[in-house]
Amino acid sequence: MKTPGKESGPRRIRLPKAGKASETAPVRGTAAKAPAVRPPARSTVDSETIPLERQLGTVIRRLRVKSGLTLAELSEGAGISSGMLSRIETGNVMASLDTLRRLSRAVGVDLSTLFRETERGEGHAQLIKATDQMEVVRSGTRHGHTYRLLSYDRGPKKKFEPFLIEMDRESEIYPRFQHPGTEFIYMMEGRMDYRFGDRTYLLEPGDAFTFSGEVEHGPEKLHVERTIFLSIIIYDEDAG
Repeated sequence: MKTPGKESGPRRIRLPKAGKASETAPVRGTAAKAPAVRPPARSTVDSETIPLERQLGTVIRRLRVKSGLTLAELSEGAGISSGMLSRIETGNVMASLDTLRRLSRAVGVDLSTLFRETERGEGHAQLIKATDQMEVVRSGTRHGHTYRLLSYDRGPKKKFEPFLIEMDRESEIYPRFQHPGTEFIYMMEGRMDYRFGDRTYLLEPGDAFTFSGEVEHGPEKLHVERTIFLSIIIYDEDAG
C-alpha cells in the first residue's frame, strides 16, 4: 500500500566521483581558494662548511677580476699553467703555500691578506661537533690533564682560545701558567683551589673567575675526584 505523498520508486543515491576527496572541492557559489604554498627555506651556507681550497679559489678569482687580469695573464705572472690556475680557482686542487704566495704577489696583496679575504662577508660561524673537538697538548697534558680545544682560529693572530679542561686527583702535580691577555674560567663540575699570584680561590660549580693571564696562575688543589671547567683565554689586540 502506497503512503500518500511518498514516491513508490527506488531512491537514487549519488555516489562521490573517484579521485580527490569531496571536502577538497570548492563549495558552489564561493570562490575556490588556491592551496597555500610555503616558500622553500632559504639555503644558508656556512663558510666553515666550505672547503678551504674552494674559499681560496673564490678569493683568487675575485682578486684577479678586480685587477683586470685574464686567466692567462695571472698564470704567467705567477709562473704556473693556465690549467692549474683554473683548477685552483674552481677549488678542485689545493695550491701549495709557495704557489699561493706567488699568486697573491701577482694580484698585489700579501699572503696574509689572501687568507683574510676568505673571512669576508656578513660574518662567519663555526660549529664543531662534540665528536670533532680536538684534544691538544698543554703543560698539564703529561700530568694526565685533558684539554679539548672548542674553537679553531685560522687567522694570523689568535683572538681567543676556549678549552674544556678535565682533571682528576690521580695527579698531584699541577702546572703554573703565564700568558698574554685575560683568562675566564667557568666551573662545571668538582671543587678546586685555584692559585692566582699569592692568593688562592675556591672554585665550585657555577662559579666564574676572570683574571689577568700575565700573573702566574693554575690549579692548586682538587677537593673531589674529578673536576671539569671551561677556560677561555682572550688575547689583547697586539698579542697572539
